[in-house]
Amino acid sequence: MRHYRFIDYATQGYVAVVGLLILFLHGGTVPAWGWLLAAHGACLLLVHALIHAAAARPGNRALDFLRNFYPVLLYTGFYRETGMLNQMTATGYADAVFIRWDQLVFGFQPSLEFMRALPSVWVSELFYASYFSYYLMIGGVGLALFLRNRAHFNHYVAVVSFVFYACYLIYIFLPVIGPRILYSDLVPYTAPPEAPPAELWVWPAAVQQGPFYRIMAVIYEHFESPGAAFPSSHVAIALVTVYFSFRYLRAIRWPHLVVALLLCLSTVYCRYHYAVDVPAGALTTAVLLPLANRLYHRFERRGAG
Repeated sequence: MRHYRFIDYATQGYVAVVGLLILFLHGGTVPAWGWLLAAHGACLLLVHALIHAAAARPGNRALDFLRNFYPVLLYTGFYRETGMLNQMTATGYADAVFIRWDQLVFGFQPSLEFMRALPSVWVSELFYASYFSYYLMIGGVGLALFLRNRAHFNHYVAVVSFVFYACYLIYIFLPVIGPRILYSDLVPYTAPPEAPPAELWVWPAAVQQGPFYRIMAVIYEHFESPGAAFPSSHVAIALVTVYFSFRYLRAIRWPHLVVALLLCLSTVYCRYHYAVDVPAGALTTAVLLPLANRLYHRFERRGAG
């Protein structure tokens, strides 16, 4: 379609596919599924209208901003929606499998023992701050590229969005709560029989004193989506942002890489993910990043021609 870029096809395709899943698979598991379906239809129309309005008024700064950033503005809504849809094809959550995998690979539960071994507030704050940096990576790299080079920014948003959308589809079909399922005071779910003994589910008092612990507690209380643990999108997207630092923002590439590696560790230390979620997130990037790059450049060449 005229004026469409790769990011537009990817976003509209995701909205359409999830809308069809809602239409045909909702059963009795998706409350107010009709409203969700209508929202997907409205999103398709509004994005299409935005693309053409921005093309018709190239000097309008508000339209230009929305035209470039609209996928970023949709991430949170798409993410939250996965928690509403992940029982369409599943009954309950697959945490028992992942608890067994961690036990088989490591002989213990890293998502419990890591924090128990290092309960210092200084260590915990380093990891919670690293986990929080995920949001800064996405927005900071995007804003820097937007201000420096629009073509680089378009490339960045297209690839990040493509990886996000793939993760969201996995969450819909393979819901995993993560180690937080062990804490009934944090999430309203019952721990599986494979869960470690309850006396291990202790949150060190020193850890709870830190400001970044509290910030992340607020974020997870209001924005977390149940069932979005595998693969770790924090790991996948953080590594994608590192790729773009090495490619376009080389002055920050090494500090960015260090923080991203700390983030990978923090997903387990902070008890948001099972240890196996981390290599799965890295593998997601390894597979989807070159695919997204190939598709992006193919569409860009086609548009230029």
